[in-house]
Amino acid sequence: MNFKVYLLALVSFVVGMAELIVGGILDIVADSLGVSVSKAGELISIFSLVFAIFSPILLTLTAKVERKKLFLWTLLIFFSGNILAFFSPNFLVLLLTRIISAATGSLLVVLSVTIASTIVKEEFRARAIGIIFMGVSGSLVIGVPIGLVIGHTFGWRSPFLFIAILSLVSMMGVMLFLDKIEPRPIISIRKQLETLKRPKILFAQLTSLLFLTGHLTLYAYLTPFLQTSLHLNSTWISIFYFIFGVSAVFGGGLGGFMADKWGSQKSVLTIVAVFCLVLFILPKTTTFNILFVVVMMVWSMLSWAITPAQQNYLIETSPETAEIQQSLNNSAMHLGIAAGSVLGGVVINQYSVLYNATIGGIFVFLALICAIFSITRKQAVNKEIYKTITREVNMTNKLY
Repeated sequence: MNFKVYLLALVSFVVGMAELIVGGILDIVADSLGVSVSKAGELISIFSLVFAIFSPILLTLTAKVERKKLFLWTLLIFFSGNILAFFSPNFLVLLLTRIISAATGSLLVVLSVTIASTIVKEEFRARAIGIIFMGVSGSLVIGVPIGLVIGHTFGWRSPFLFIAILSLVSMMGVMLFLDKIEPRPIISIRKQLETLKRPKILFAQLTSLLFLTGHLTLYAYLTPFLQTSLHLNSTWISIFYFIFGVSAVFGGGLGGFMADKWGSQKSVLTIVAVFCLVLFILPKTTTFNILFVVVMMVWSMLSWAITPAQQNYLIETSPETAEIQQSLNNSAMHLGIAAGSVLGGVVINQYSVLYNATIGGIFVFLALICAIFSITRKQAVNKEIYKTITREVNMTNKLY
C-alpha cells in the first residue's frame, strides 16, 4: 500500500478525534456550561451538519488550489478552531468553534479519500478508502479514551488543546512527506446534485444517511446509556470506549476486505442487515456484561465497515462521477450523524436513553430497504447528465 495513504489516514485520525471526542464528555460539558445533556448534544449535531454541507462546497471552491498547499492551510484553520474551543467562555462560542472545525475537517477528509482512491491500484481501492476511515476509527481507540481521561482529569477544555497539538504534528507530516499534487477538475455543485436523479445513486446515498442516523441515535449518547443501563463510572466508560474503538479499527479494514473479496453489493447488504439486528438486540444484553461487550464490539465493527463497502459500491455504480459520489456520500453520512444526534436527544427528553437503540434500529431497517432498492436497479448511466459532466470537465481541463 502506498505510504501516502497512511499519511492521509493520520490527518483523518485528527479530524475523527475532533468530531468524536464530544460524545464522551457531554456530561461534563453540560455541567460546566449549565446546559442539558441534549443541549450539549447540539455540539455533535452542528459539527455533522456543517461537515455535510461544506464538504462538496469547499471541494468545489478550492478546485484550482494545489493539494499540499490546501492541506496545510486547512490544517492551520482547523488548529485555530480547536485552540479557540480551549479558550471558549460559553456554549455559544464553543458552538462556533465546532463550526470552524467541522468545515475544515470536512475538506481534509474528502481530500484524503479522493487522493487515496486515485494513488493506488484499482484492486486496492476499497482497502485504501478503508485505511482512511481506519484513521478516523483509530481515533476512537487512542484519541477518544485518552481525551476522556484528560477531560475528566483536567477539565473538558483540555481535550481540545490535545487535538490542537495533534493538528500541528499532522501539519509537520504533510509538510515533510506529501508531494505537491495538482488538483483534478471539479464540476459545479448543481451538476454534482444532478447525479442524484438516478434512483440507483439516490437510494445508495439514502442508505448511508439512514444508516448513520440509526447509529448516532445511540452512539451520540453512549456515555449516558452506559451510565443508565450498566451504572458505569468514568474510568469504566473510558475502557468501554477503548473497546469500541479497537473494534472500529478492525471494522474499517473488514469493510474494505469484504468489498474487495466478496463484492460491494453483497457486503453492503450483509453489513446493514446484521447491524439492524444488533441494534435491536443490544438493549436486551445490558444485564449480562460480557454478552453486552461482545454485541457492542460487533456494533462498532459494522458501524465502520459500511463506509469502504458503500463508497466502493458508488464508484462501481457511477465510475464517471466517482469523486462526486465520494463527496456526496460523506455529506450523506454526516447529515445522518446530525439527524441521529438530534433524534437521540429528542428520545432522551421525551422517553429515556434506554429506547435510543431501538429507535436507531428502525432507521437502519429503512436503510436496508433503500440498499435493496438501489442494488436491484439496473446499472444504467443517465446519458444526459454524463454528457453534461463530461463537457464541463473538458472545459475545465482547457483552463489548465
